[in-house]
Amino acid sequence: MLITAFPAGPLQANCYVVGRGPGTDCVIVDPGMDAGDAIEQVVREHDLTPAAILLTHGHFDHMWSATPVSQRYEVPVWIHPADRHLLADPMAAISGESAELLRAQLGVAATTTFTEPADVRDAVGDIETAGLTFAAVHVPGHTAGTVMYAIAYDGPEEIPSVLFTGDFLFAGSIGRTDLSGGNHEAMTASLRSEVLPLADEVVILPGHGPQSSVGRERATNPFLAEVAEAAAGTRWRDE
Repeated sequence: MLITAFPAGPLQANCYVVGRGPGTDCVIVDPGMDAGDAIEQVVREHDLTPAAILLTHGHFDHMWSATPVSQRYEVPVWIHPADRHLLADPMAAISGESAELLRAQLGVAATTTFTEPADVRDAVGDIETAGLTFAAVHVPGHTAGTVMYAIAYDGPEEIPSVLFTGDFLFAGSIGRTDLSGGNHEAMTASLRSEVLPLADEVVILPGHGPQSSVGRERATNPFLAEVAEAAAGTRWRDE
């Protein structure tokens, strides 16, 4: 299995290119700002053929290049239905004043427009593409339509699966919930139901920063520890 990653744009959002190996079809996860040229370089270097784009959520730093990249390679884009509206209006996830400040910091003109890709599909259940199967796991909290993509790892290391977590779970932290569409209670519920039961060896590939593992986060992530402690208390009361 081939997994290549690079940070893209001013906010350094991780973009991933995933394939069965060199010379195969591949999937692009979260093509953010300024990701197009780097994707082209990775594709050329490893003789890959893009087959799909998967978006973990609709925030602009993760989907900025989704439409142009999908047009370049004529591939579909998967996103959860609850975040689909952000493809054409990503700033809807940010308040008006904050959006203006962000545009100024990033040098983005107020007249910048977005269009939905020609082929948009619902990131729900299993997605089979490029000879791979990605399980789209709905984990609302950061946005209403945040998903993480789980894929069985086919490699020499003893890793049961890999999770592309977007802004849901980071090394040492979790996604913010104070933007439009964010919900702290939903985030807590998602962490409790979808992360705590996982094996320690599962690898986490987040939307920003370095990779981690479920075991490492279980041991060191204060936000996940708080959720685990609360879950343990609930089970004790139920018993």
